[in-house]
Amino acid sequence: MKFSKQLAAVLTAGTLFGIGVAAPASAQDKPTLAFVVNGASDFWKAAEAGVRKAQSEMPDYTMELKYPEQAAAAIQQRLMDDLVAAGVKAIMVSAIDPGTSTEALNRIAGQIPLFTTDSDAPQSKRVAYIGSSNVDAGKQAAEIALKALPNGAKCIGFVGLLGADNAKERIQGMKEGLAGSKVELIDVRGDDIDQTRAKKNVEDALVASPDVTCMVGFYSYNTPRIYEALRDAGKLGQITVIGFDDDPITLGGVKEGTIAATVVQQPFEWAYQGMKLMAAYLKGDKSGIPANGLIIIPTKVIGKDDVDTYAASLKAMAGGG
Repeated sequence: MKFSKQLAAVLTAGTLFGIGVAAPASAQDKPTLAFVVNGASDFWKAAEAGVRKAQSEMPDYTMELKYPEQAAAAIQQRLMDDLVAAGVKAIMVSAIDPGTSTEALNRIAGQIPLFTTDSDAPQSKRVAYIGSSNVDAGKQAAEIALKALPNGAKCIGFVGLLGADNAKERIQGMKEGLAGSKVELIDVRGDDIDQTRAKKNVEDALVASPDVTCMVGFYSYNTPRIYEALRDAGKLGQITVIGFDDDPITLGGVKEGTIAATVVQQPFEWAYQGMKLMAAYLKGDKSGIPANGLIIIPTKVIGKDDVDTYAASLKAMAGGG
């Protein structure tokens, strides 16, 4: 999760806990589509931009991106219940804890079409998932580690929501990618999308696990907090860092060589394509729903030599280009 300073500046017109996009006075006469995220993070600024682009192309709908007040499954569920009560016609959600929320998600799915993104809920009655293959993303992180640590290492990971499918699958993918090598992921610590706690987790790990020479930030803000903790401890460049997503601090660290590389996702596309998918589905067009219910938007690895080109693409996206 993350995004560029340029894109954040473009989107300052959005409100913190929910943005309604291009909603004229007659908006109440239009079907409303909602994109519900898992917590407050700059990662979702890209999705806001994707919602805006979809709205500009489909003025017959009202499109909203909503942030729960806290990164908790019960609070996210209450937000979705409120949206259904308010007449929203379809929801796409990054499920916070699908393992314990299947019944609640099915209650939503029994009233309106429910889609998932970022963190799937495959046991629920959601129509489809659109987002990354988190297992594949974890395997890409393993590839970064194996290239950066040819002599082996003990790694510790940091993530927001240990119960979310995206976290579990990234961890699974990384462990599969490291299997049989001398690089090992020995622990992963969660922070419930509390960035103060995220940094404290890194600081605690530096004291408790002095033999760890590799750290992995599985959520967008985890890598910047790793970077800051290592910088403050005078250990930046001494511990190999593997990132996820494209926070400006992460990209800066990759460019300067203090972060080995980062695995980036495409939340802009999740939101843009997701809104169009939901609109089509409401019209009865199910041709965009694959048989397995999975629409995978590829992730890719950004290394030192890729940063400038990638940053330019983010700037173009922020400007609508």
